[in-house]
Amino acid sequence: MKKFSELSLEKQEVILNAAMDEFAGNGFEKASTNSIVLRARISKGSLFNYFKSKKELYLFLIEHTAGIMERVYEAIDWKQTDLFLRLREVGLIKLRIMRECPQVFDFLHNVTKETSPLVRSEIDRILQNLIKDGFSRLYENINFDLFRNDLDTNRLINIINWSMIGLSEQQKQKLHSITDINEELHAEWDSYFSIMRRCFYRQENAKDN
Repeated sequence: MKKFSELSLEKQEVILNAAMDEFAGNGFEKASTNSIVLRARISKGSLFNYFKSKKELYLFLIEHTAGIMERVYEAIDWKQTDLFLRLREVGLIKLRIMRECPQVFDFLHNVTKETSPLVRSEIDRILQNLIKDGFSRLYENINFDLFRNDLDTNRLINIINWSMIGLSEQQKQKLHSITDINEELHAEWDSYFSIMRRCFYRQENAKDN
């Protein structure tokens, strides 16, 4: 993929956008490299000069687009040490960025639903690493003194993580496109955070802010 990285950023973006649209619309197996090169206005030989196969292009695209999460981390107020206020802020940041980059999130949304055995294991590996890294960073500088001292912190974190993964999967099943995400879905997240705050925080810290 060295030759691809040597292209101008503008040309790279044209090729990646064409590939995103094709994969998001048709899934991995039905996606056509002929359609991709037509949209990108390059030859098929050029595409396979940059990427050895459709699979290599697809996996590169996942890694590339997943990097948009860095924009979320860059926007977080890391001085906020209340976990549930931080999670609420992350939700609002993601909502804003999703609206700014719907094409990217539509592609990633379809990646999570991809069933092809040719790429499923690699998708799982990439997404699991993203989730692991994301949770690790979310808990940086959190004030765990806000939590009840009669509860095990590690188990609390597991419960919170499992709840977020479960709710995220439930919401994904309802969405046809990232553009379907709205304030109502964000409010649903808030309602769960409110419940967990009351259950897990010390009484003096349990009130919603």
